[in-house]
Amino acid sequence: MKADLSSVDKPPGAGRPRDPRIDAAILRATADLLVKIGYSNLTMAAVAKHAGTTKTALYRRWSSKAELVHEAAFPAAPTAIETPPGDITADIRAMIAAARDVFTSPLVRAALPGLIADMAADSELNARVMDRFTELFAAVRMRLADAVQRGEVHPDVDPDRLVEVIGGATLLRVLLQPDEPLGDDWVEQTAAILVHGVVA
Repeated sequence: MKADLSSVDKPPGAGRPRDPRIDAAILRATADLLVKIGYSNLTMAAVAKHAGTTKTALYRRWSSKAELVHEAAFPAAPTAIETPPGDITADIRAMIAAARDVFTSPLVRAALPGLIADMAADSELNARVMDRFTELFAAVRMRLADAVQRGEVHPDVDPDRLVEVIGGATLLRVLLQPDEPLGDDWVEQTAAILVHGVVA
């Protein structure tokens, strides 16, 4: 039996902080339901009931289903590249592996098709969601700038295009062959194409 969390999240008085227990319960409920019933069947009412809270509590925190699902599927926006600086090949390999790990999780697989459709239809929602990746894009720009200074990367390589190529390649592979695992060999092959190109 779920705890009734709505009693601690009544309309707050001035300056009353948000209860983090409600946030955690809502995000857990969203993740559970996404995997069980999928994005299209997910409703704010169903999440509220599963979390033991109210729709009002949900809408005080997230203005739409898409924003709620995005935070549940990507609970912590990546902020940095974890490989030691100084090796752009290792950086690219790590970025591809990280994208692979994210896109192949059951939760993200369940969320992505509907989330992409909603973001494509709403430019303001798209901008709010993409803001969560600002620090990651800054980290990619910094690594590329350092690699250009070391002479490892052409100065005209756009870091935003690099992120798009990595994310796009991973997403397409997941969509085209959802039942085929993405192993380290796929990561290595994709990294080799990005780093060395396809022209002999």
